[in-house]
Parts: sequence; structure tokens; C-alpha cells
Amino acid sequence: MRIVLVGPPGAGKGTQAAFLAKNLSIPHISTGDLFRANISRQTELGKLAKSYMDAGNLVPDEVTIAMAKDRMEQPDAGNGFLLDGFPRNVSQAEALDELLERESMQLDAVLDLEVPEDEVVKRIAGRRICRNDSSHVFHVTYKQPAADGVCDVCGGELYQRDDDSEETVRTRLEVYHTQTEPIIDYYKAQGLVVTISALGKVEDVTTRAMEALKRGEGDK
Repeated sequence: MRIVLVGPPGAGKGTQAAFLAKNLSIPHISTGDLFRANISRQTELGKLAKSYMDAGNLVPDEVTIAMAKDRMEQPDAGNGFLLDGFPRNVSQAEALDELLERESMQLDAVLDLEVPEDEVVKRIAGRRICRNDSSHVFHVTYKQPAADGVCDVCGGELYQRDDDSEETVRTRLEVYHTQTEPIIDYYKAQGLVVTISALGKVEDVTTRAMEALKRGEGDK
């Protein structure tokens, strides 16, 4: 299957992408991983992307698209892939369509993870990270530490990252609504969108997504 995964910040896209890719035996291709891999390997695309990033500028769509094209042409993507974070806007979606058409391929589904805005704010703004180890993550509602403000694992101080503040989260949501959400309507016109609720336990959301993808149900 060839799938595009979309949803607002805090919808759990990264977590669901990993589970879905494993269940479907296809690679999970995320924009973040593409950039990191190309920059660490010092590919020509990586060097180009880094030059924009070092200058404090956004990486142009054509560079991101070229990275995605290179990754989708790898042998492990022969039977499909799951795109996470790409396309990020309608122009990228149009470029992806053109790319797939040239390769005689097409998308099977666009999985839209739906989460109420207030829940997104609650999920992200409630996160607390350990200063000693950022992999130790807690939540004021969903995963409370035994002692307030103290990491259960190493005893480090828990803090809220600046980009997890409610104000920042709402700004990120506005960017999502303005730039990325329009691709849902773009793909609805092609009958590709499958919308599921991303509320509940991680495994329940994965099951819901797998069942919806198999049935091809959603907002078609």
C-alpha cells in the first residue's frame, strides 16, 4: 500500500506511522528522517538543505520532493510506503501526484487522524521532559510521575519545553490549518481520504486505522 498520513500536531502520527508500517510491512518515510539521513550522509541534497537551514530559511519544496523521490525509489519501498510529514501543502501534494504518475504508481489512501483542537493542546501542553534525559517523558494528566516535577527514572527535574506551551501549540495548529489541512480537501476530491478518530489508546487507534484502510472507508 502507498499511504499518506496526515493530522494535526499531537495526533500521534509518528507513533501510529511506526505501528502501521510494521503491520503493513512497508517503510515509514518521515520528512524529519529524510533530512537527518541526507545531512548526516552529506549527500548533495543534504548539503543543499543544510545551507538553507543554516541561513535560517525554509528548505524549498523541490529539495524536499527530491529527497522523498530518492527514498521512494529504494528497494524496500517496492511494495509501498507510508509518508509522514510529506506532502505538507497542496503544491507538494501536486508534485507527489506528478512523481507517482511518472513512475506508473498511485496512492491507495490518505489516512487522516482526527483529534479535537482542545485535546491537541492538552496532549502537548501537558508534556513534561526530564532535564537529564529527554527520552524520559511524562504528562500532567496521562502519565504523572510519582513525585511532582521529578523523573521516576533518574530523579531529574521535569520541565515544559518552550515549544510545548499552549500559545506555541495554538500557533502550530494555525499553521497546520492554513498550510497542511487543505491537502485533505485536495485528496478528498480524488476519493482517497480515510478519516479516523485518533482518541483513545495507541493500540486501539492502530486497530481502527488498519480496519478502515482494509475496508477503504472514510470520507470518500
